[in-house]
Amino acid sequence: MNNLKRKQKIALAIIAIISVIIIYLLMYYQEKNSLDIVQQDELDITQKEGKQDEIKNETEDKKIIKVHVSGAVNQEGVVELKENSRINDAIEKAGGLRADAYIEFVNLAYILEDGMKIYIPNVNEKEKIQEEVGQQTYQNLQNKYSNESNSIQTENNSSTLKNNAKANKININTANQTELETLPGIGPSIATKIINYRNENGKFKLIEDLKEVNGIGESKFNKIKDLITIN
Repeated sequence: MNNLKRKQKIALAIIAIISVIIIYLLMYYQEKNSLDIVQQDELDITQKEGKQDEIKNETEDKKIIKVHVSGAVNQEGVVELKENSRINDAIEKAGGLRADAYIEFVNLAYILEDGMKIYIPNVNEKEKIQEEVGQQTYQNLQNKYSNESNSIQTENNSSTLKNNAKANKININTANQTELETLPGIGPSIATKIINYRNENGKFKLIEDLKEVNGIGESKFNKIKDLITIN
């Protein structure tokens, strides 16, 4: 009898021990799963924030434009600006105006586009500008002086550029990459597309045909139509 009771006690003790082990394991795995879920949630949040930062950086990069500033500024060259920046912002990026700058007819509030070239005249050009300003907008004059500046630099290599500067118009049937880039809103990429289109389809018969080039819509065409020719 005593032996039977002893065996029952041992069996109950074994059952109790097994129960404790099972409860411990259940609690352990439950806690581990909870920790894994928390860590996964933290990882998902981190990855999400990382993707948001990447999207933000890409968006910010897309808002950067480049324009070429030359003439009466302290540091001529290409500057980077935020989208919808104005000529005044470009001048500041170029180190500000020189003492001999003449900006009476410069629209400092003009909103810039990627690939534009800004030319700031000097006082020696004052009389020349005053003679012409009644017939042309300053934007036209900017294009003209940019062309003249380029023609001096490339005098031995491009007689076409000189002729275009005198006529104050760019011949889209003969203009090279540099000449095309002097047009407002025409950067290296679009200038290349114009040349490629011309090579593949022949000369433009009308200036309106320029709108067939990928990247030149109605708005951009209207900004340059008075500055171009096919003759």
